[in-house]
Amino acid sequence: MKLSRRTKAIAAVAGAASIAIIAAGCAPSSDDSGSDGGKVELTVATFNDFGYTDELLQEYMDANPNVKVVQNVAATSNDARANYFQKLGKKGLADVEAIEVDWLPEVMQYSDLLAPVPADLKDRWLDWKTAAATDADDNLIGYGTDIGPEGVCYRSDLFAAAGLPTDREEVAKLLDGDWAKYFEVGAQYTAATGTAFFDSAGGTYQGMINQVEAAYEDPDSGDITATTNPEVEELYNQVLDASATQSAHLGQWSDDWFAGLSNGAFATMLCPGWMLGVISGNAEDVTGWDIANTFPNGGGNWGGSYLTVPANGANVEEAQKLADWLTAPEQQVKAFENAGTFPSQNDALTSDTLLGSTNEYFNNAPVGQILTDRANAITVAPFKGPFYFQVNDAMQQALTRVEDGTQDKKASWDQWVSEVEAIG
Repeated sequence: MKLSRRTKAIAAVAGAASIAIIAAGCAPSSDDSGSDGGKVELTVATFNDFGYTDELLQEYMDANPNVKVVQNVAATSNDARANYFQKLGKKGLADVEAIEVDWLPEVMQYSDLLAPVPADLKDRWLDWKTAAATDADDNLIGYGTDIGPEGVCYRSDLFAAAGLPTDREEVAKLLDGDWAKYFEVGAQYTAATGTAFFDSAGGTYQGMINQVEAAYEDPDSGDITATTNPEVEELYNQVLDASATQSAHLGQWSDDWFAGLSNGAFATMLCPGWMLGVISGNAEDVTGWDIANTFPNGGGNWGGSYLTVPANGANVEEAQKLADWLTAPEQQVKAFENAGTFPSQNDALTSDTLLGSTNEYFNNAPVGQILTDRANAITVAPFKGPFYFQVNDAMQQALTRVEDGTQDKKASWDQWVSEVEAIG
């Protein structure tokens, strides 16, 4: 089955966009203050692009005609996180709230403020996906949506201009190896073209740090160890040394970065499944994008999310039913077709629809099989404690300061160390 081309990636929205969809649900809540003409109004808050299209939510309407669903889409995970923690346990959150894996450890500190997932659903997801969202009282508080196995997306037309292979199997062989090999090919590309090989130090570093088992915190003590972990400093230096000549210096999610997806500003980028919809939705007229079944240094996972139901919501039971439906294997496969969000559900991973999926935009790449292979290549499940998001966000800012010329590499590192010490 072919994946449809997106007309516009939701991730390109500046700020939050509200998409009101009359969707169906179950019986209206007797104490619902948000009901409209007998219908229960449920709000769903997501970010970037979860693949929850109008058509998908319409299916919920067809089966359950008594609920109105309003989807609120934040432009970035950071925006969603700020809103989530500002309002959790208070008022103002959606009935169903999406959270991102990098700030899941923070969420787990407040698991008592979330309605548990019904026990009969716990076997739906990969064991590690369930374990990460299970609290000390054995309550699962998140409905798993996707995971983020990564390949390498590349512009075949730009590779051709550089005299490099363009066939995805040949590109996979070319890039096979560690990060030094990836940057070695980058040096060849920039020498031949005088243009950037990858999009940003920040995006590339994210792929690197997600292969480190305990990058920022000690799994046993919970202490922040980021500033004294030699692996962190090594990766920081390695990516910035390459960035000096190979990066387009375009911060991910910036206007210039979105433009770079279509204007040839860079030739490669690290690609979790959910990134496919972002690329195709923002570079609709480009015919050169493809994806190679490889990843530097083995396998890597970037991102993945959950749906949560705030326990103090007005429509908790109905919200749980909607979260259940959205994260069922059948719907997650459809979300994958819509946006490339790779399923975390056991049954979805063996789906013929998933394994046979191709993506017309990416030169008919067999993305279902490629991302399944990439998921199977993952050998490290990095520990991410409650400070992970803050430490990593500070690191991303440190990398950006070097790329935009605000600071040199040492000064930016020293500032990052000070910022991290203040966190802990």
